[in-house]
Amino acid sequence: MSPRDFGLMTLVCLIWAANSIISKLVIANLSAPPMFYAALRFAVVLAVVWPWLRNVPRPLWRMILVGLCMGCGTFALVFFALETASPSAVAIVSQLGVPVTAVLSWFLLGERLDARRIAGTAMTLAGVVLVMWNPDGLHMSAGLLFVVASAVIGSFGAVLMKQIEGVKPLQFQAWVGLTSVIPTLAYTLSFETGQAAVTLANPWALGAAVLFSGLVVSVLAHTLYYTLIQRYEATLVSPLTLMTPIFTIALGVIFTGDVVDLRMALGAALAMAGVLVIAFRFNQLARLVLFFGRGQGA
Repeated sequence: MSPRDFGLMTLVCLIWAANSIISKLVIANLSAPPMFYAALRFAVVLAVVWPWLRNVPRPLWRMILVGLCMGCGTFALVFFALETASPSAVAIVSQLGVPVTAVLSWFLLGERLDARRIAGTAMTLAGVVLVMWNPDGLHMSAGLLFVVASAVIGSFGAVLMKQIEGVKPLQFQAWVGLTSVIPTLAYTLSFETGQAAVTLANPWALGAAVLFSGLVVSVLAHTLYYTLIQRYEATLVSPLTLMTPIFTIALGVIFTGDVVDLRMALGAALAMAGVLVIAFRFNQLARLVLFFGRGQGA
């Protein structure tokens, strides 16, 4: 990977991490209703990439289900989680998506689930449980339960996505926007209150956050990531996404006052190590270490 592309991948992970912090500030500090914020995000995405809706993926029902799972089923639940959970904890617990995807791929697609992936799954689960643990026992807060649900739903969507061929990144974003803006808008109009008050009290802050989440995160960062995946082997690009929880923890400590104690740090390390074990064989990990050792100059 060239230094330029490594820099782009680092930028993508930093954008994803910054989005968690900004979303936390909008939902917790500005008191924006989570589904209202999600609906605004998906509306912005759809407004920008709607021309890519013209080529309808087949089968359509599968694309709609994928859009629901990876749009409102993932992001909206994370926004709910950020009402009570810290961005750092959300970032770590979200790593459950990798082992859940491996298990679902084995169950639904018949992919192999060998001893290495089982061990990695156990490590990731142990790390997540450690993060959710407190001196009185397992602390199953509503926020982190939303993250667990988000990871499972997003993983199901990713498995379904494997069965759809020829969908380009912007086309995917367009269908996610369309399928997600409708249920999130319906939910916020039916069950949430205070949307107008929040908007009138913080128009510039809310508008900037929505544009960042919709344009910079969804359209720019996701498209860059898919471009790098097409340019390089997934075995090189995928582990670099582990920079995202690391950046999120650092930004959370700085901007949202996240407290990262030894227990949480050990849980994060164990969860991310499990992700690497699931995704890569020993020789692939060795090549990754060599890649970093020579300064990303390949």
